[in-house]
Amino acid sequence: MRQFEFIRPQSVAQAISVHATAHSTPENAAMSVGEGVYLAGGTTLLDLVKLDVMRPARVIDIHRLGMDRIDRLPDGRLRIGALVTNTTLAYDPNVVRDYPVLSQALLSGASTALRNKATTAGNVMQRVRCGYFRDGVSPCNKRAPGSGCAAIGGHHRSLHAVLGGSAQCIAAHPSDMCVAMAAIGATVHVQGAAGERDIAFADFHLLPGDTPWREHALADDEIITHVTLDAPLANARGAYLKRRDRASYQFALASCAVILSLDGGVVRDARVALGGVATKPWRALPAERVLRGAQASPELWQRAAAAALDGAHDYGQNGYKIALCEQAIVRNLSRLAAGGAV
Repeated sequence: MRQFEFIRPQSVAQAISVHATAHSTPENAAMSVGEGVYLAGGTTLLDLVKLDVMRPARVIDIHRLGMDRIDRLPDGRLRIGALVTNTTLAYDPNVVRDYPVLSQALLSGASTALRNKATTAGNVMQRVRCGYFRDGVSPCNKRAPGSGCAAIGGHHRSLHAVLGGSAQCIAAHPSDMCVAMAAIGATVHVQGAAGERDIAFADFHLLPGDTPWREHALADDEIITHVTLDAPLANARGAYLKRRDRASYQFALASCAVILSLDGGVVRDARVALGGVATKPWRALPAERVLRGAQASPELWQRAAAAALDGAHDYGQNGYKIALCEQAIVRNLSRLAAGGAV
C-alpha cells in the first residue's frame, strides 16, 4: 500500500498553499507522483489511485470549502461553483429552463449514486477511460510518456477518438457534461498562488499532440473555483443525444449537444458539440457555419453533420463512429426543428 498525506484545509487559499507547486518530470505530471491532488467527489481520483495509475503524495480534501452555489448573474449568465454536484446542477431550475441540453447531458452520465457525489470541477477534470491508460502496464504516452500508444494498434472500438487524435494518443474524452458546456459556451475560473484568472472553456482541454499527458490548461498550483455559462441563446431549443452500447451507465460511442434557434424556418443561430468521438469536448464550428442563415431542411441537417465530421480519421475498429455521430446530429437537429423530444 502506498502512503500519502491527507490534508483538510480551511480555505481555498490554504488549499492552494499546501498543494504541490511543480512537476519535475513528464512522468510525474502524468501520474501525480510525489505531488498533491485535490479531492472533491473522488469519483475519478479514487479509482485511479486504487489502480495505481495516480500516485499522489498528498491528498487535499476540498469538499467542505463551499464553492457549491449556483447564481444567476445580472447579464444572464449562470455561475456554477466548482463543488456543485452533478445531480444538483442537473435539476437546478435555471438549468432545466435555460440550459436543457446541460441537464440532459448530466442525467445521461453515470449512475444516480455517482452523480450525487461527482462535482462540476471534477467532471471538467475527468480523465480518459482508455483501458490501456488504466491498466497500469500497457504502453501509454498519457500515463508513461514515450512508451507508445497501445490503443492505435490494439482494441479501440468504443473509447477512442476519430477527431483530435495524434500518433501519441487517441483516447476519447469521456464527459457528457463537458460536451453540453462546449455547445453552450463557458468560462472556467481558476485561482492560484499568483491570483485569479479566466480560461475560455474551448481552450481549457488540450489536444494530445506530442504531449498527451498535458490534458488541460490549469497550472500546477491552480484550482477551479467556478464555471460560468454564457447567456442562453434567445428563442432556442437544445437537446443532448447520446449513442452507447447500452442505455444505462455507459460512456458515449458518439453524442451531440445541439442548440438551435429558428426564425420562420431559417436557422438564426446554432451550436453543435460532439462527444465520444474526440480527444476533447469538440465544438463543431464547421457545422454551425453550414447551419447559420440557411433554410431548415433534411438536406441541411445532412450537410451540417458531414461538416461536423469532416477530417475525422478512424483507426479501423472505431470507423463506425463517423456514421453513428452523423446520424445522431441529423436526428437531433430534425427533432429540435420539429419541436419534438429527442
